[in-house]
Amino acid sequence: MSQKTKWGQFSSLIIVFFFWGFVAASNDILIPVFKKAFTLSQAQSQLVSVAFYIAYTVGSIIYMIISAGLGGDLLNKIGYKNGIAIGLSISAIGTLLFYPAANNNSFILMITGLFVVALGFSLQQIAANPLAVVMGDPKTGSQRLSMAGGVNNFGTTIGPLLVSFAIFGSVSSNNAVASISSVKTPYLILGLAFLLVAVFFKFSSIPNKIDLEHVAVEEAGEDETKVAHKKYAFQYPQLWMGMLAIFVYVGVEVATASNLPEYLKQKLAISTDKVAPFISLYWASLMVGRWASSIGAFDFKESTKGILKFIVPYIAFAVFLIVNTIAQHDVTQFYVYAIVIAVMITGDIFSKGNPARMLLIFASLGITALVIGMLTSGMVSVFAFVSVGLFCSTLWPCIFTLAVAGLGKHTNQGSSLLIMMIMGGGIISYTQGLLASDKYLGIQYSYVVGALCFAYLAFYAVSVKGILRKQGIDYDIKVSGGH
Repeated sequence: MSQKTKWGQFSSLIIVFFFWGFVAASNDILIPVFKKAFTLSQAQSQLVSVAFYIAYTVGSIIYMIISAGLGGDLLNKIGYKNGIAIGLSISAIGTLLFYPAANNNSFILMITGLFVVALGFSLQQIAANPLAVVMGDPKTGSQRLSMAGGVNNFGTTIGPLLVSFAIFGSVSSNNAVASISSVKTPYLILGLAFLLVAVFFKFSSIPNKIDLEHVAVEEAGEDETKVAHKKYAFQYPQLWMGMLAIFVYVGVEVATASNLPEYLKQKLAISTDKVAPFISLYWASLMVGRWASSIGAFDFKESTKGILKFIVPYIAFAVFLIVNTIAQHDVTQFYVYAIVIAVMITGDIFSKGNPARMLLIFASLGITALVIGMLTSGMVSVFAFVSVGLFCSTLWPCIFTLAVAGLGKHTNQGSSLLIMMIMGGGIISYTQGLLASDKYLGIQYSYVVGALCFAYLAFYAVSVKGILRKQGIDYDIKVSGGH
């Protein structure tokens, strides 16, 4: 008998998914602000992303070292709920660094603060993703990740707006110059929120102990005569190839957004204080796809799910329009984006719920969008670059699910290794920022970096299907979600 989703526990858990999205998207507002205030090159400004996303790798390495020292998995020792509470406390310490950083006008201290915030996020990620999977029937675990990803992207949608408001003083301000001292306030408030939620988690009903050994393979359905039982996680090709897939996926997702303000400035003469709605639309695009894909977590009739697949994406788009209208931005220029959303819905339908097929279709659409963006101009190119958010929306759990399939007792280790590769968000952002220099490719053609990332994802989609079949695993479920 299938296990029902524990909605009370799950509703508490997804709070941390909101925080991850809020801070990650807000970085895209900090990048142009820091670039101007500290007189940085485009590559140097991307150190914001480098510091933030490299912290995930450092956090995962620390996690594995501590686990090895304890002679067992760290979360199994201290508990998953306690692990999230500790992660939130570490992130709160990072926000405190914004106070001396702002007072001393220090870029190094600023990005150190972001590094520590993300260090805490890495522990939260390692604990929260598997928790979302086991809070109900394992077969709908990916849909719960999708729902959590939708909440994550609600945070990414409003984060740039609220941080822009806090920094510039008014959402409709004509003042494109921001004071570094104004940056500390929203992050100190965020730190207080981290601590309050850490206390909440400590006393919540979220479980401390879980068993993931059979979850991944149960989702797929396995042939016991073929399934692999290996000694080490790295012996599974779906995992190490999936690690590179996570690296380039997070890379293209983050780099596309973090370089967008510079593109808007150079090609459309849009000032720093006016980029917030465009960044908001990019991250809202991930929310559009993830809200649609979370429908599978609910016990609806198949006909109802089919109808909601068309309706829910536009409800998510309406949320973007409403919050930006409240923020006094002109949203009429974004109405045409509804056509691009229809393309995403079509791709989702053709995927038929198979994660490998979905990965191939959306990677191909991502390449198409970036090529269009590089070869056109004006709002056409802007919408093409922004639509990368739509085509990235379903990729995280597609990759995550395929990469840990069949790992059994190695699932936790595999999860930690995948979280480690979130560093791609920083490295690929920096690489694109470097190539965006006029002496190399320029800002518009630097997006070829993202196209190459999508090309690997398409390759992984084709390769992993055969790898898993040889191990007796054949995924044919619809998944989506977010990091």
